[in-house]
Amino acid sequence: MEEPVLYRKYRPRTFEEVRGQEHIVGPLQAAAEARKPAHAYLFAGPRGTGKTSIARIFARALGVEARDLYEMDAASNRGIDDIRSLREEVQTLPFVSPYKVYLVDEVHMLTKEAFNALLKTLEEPPPHVVFILATTEPERLPDTVRSRCQCYTFKRPTGELLAQHVREVAKKEGRELPPEAARVIAAVGEYSFRDTLGVLEKVLAHSAATGITVEEVARIVGAPPSALVQALLEALAARDADAALHAVARARTENIEGKVLLEFLLARLRAALLVRVAPSLRASLQEEWGDEYGALAALAQKPSALNAKVLERILEALEQEAHAAVPHVALELAIMDLCAEPDPKPPNAA
Repeated sequence: MEEPVLYRKYRPRTFEEVRGQEHIVGPLQAAAEARKPAHAYLFAGPRGTGKTSIARIFARALGVEARDLYEMDAASNRGIDDIRSLREEVQTLPFVSPYKVYLVDEVHMLTKEAFNALLKTLEEPPPHVVFILATTEPERLPDTVRSRCQCYTFKRPTGELLAQHVREVAKKEGRELPPEAARVIAAVGEYSFRDTLGVLEKVLAHSAATGITVEEVARIVGAPPSALVQALLEALAARDADAALHAVARARTENIEGKVLLEFLLARLRAALLVRVAPSLRASLQEEWGDEYGALAALAQKPSALNAKVLERILEALEQEAHAAVPHVALELAIMDLCAEPDPKPPNAA
């Protein structure tokens, strides 16, 4: 039998196994224990943060067996006929469970007519039905739908939490990852549990070593070496356009994607600025960055051109990179802007 992919193999199956969503687990667990669920819930948040997993855990906690849990993908079943069929189904009693739970994923994809049909069911649902609507884009839902649901917003896991989870999963798979390597995997996985475990699976498949180094991880996933990102950051701090553009050219020759380079640069720049302006965060930043914290702290303590405007400009470059026709051009343009000499002041008028 084929081995399941990591994100399915290590998907949480109880409330106790859920990470980073304590503000959601507590109320749902209490509602399940009291057997007093709301008639409709809205789970909103970024992809890969556990919306579907927690919906299934909640259903099981309510005593709902598999045959009374109905999962619907609104991206594929988005029309009014699909919702009309659902409205007819909800009237029938559960097979063996106290409730029928309907999990509607990507609910923002429903058509306007389908939303109107669903609204009638949400207003007066049968007492044996619980709806769980899941979405990555809650702003696309009509206010009338949102107002009839208990709304929960899922958070992205912190880099520290996700790196710890990556190391634990790797250990269960018989492999060892240093903290720095786990942080690289979390960053490339864009701080999503599902995507990050997908990146880890790629690393494990391409490395035969029991102990996997951060250099090997960077090579496998196409992440920029830490030294390259630090060199780029120091060049920006010195407003040295030549050195900064040389670092970008090196990244290009090493086939590092512009988006990935910008994400790593943004994370390091943010950390350096926080070290400078928020002393109370230094201990947590040191724990998060490990051996790399010393270089960030040294950069933060000496005078440099790094400030909030630089962070904002790099963030703009990250948004522009997705639409750039030439790879890395968004970062190159940002470097030219940030390192440009200020315009000379015009001479005083006679």
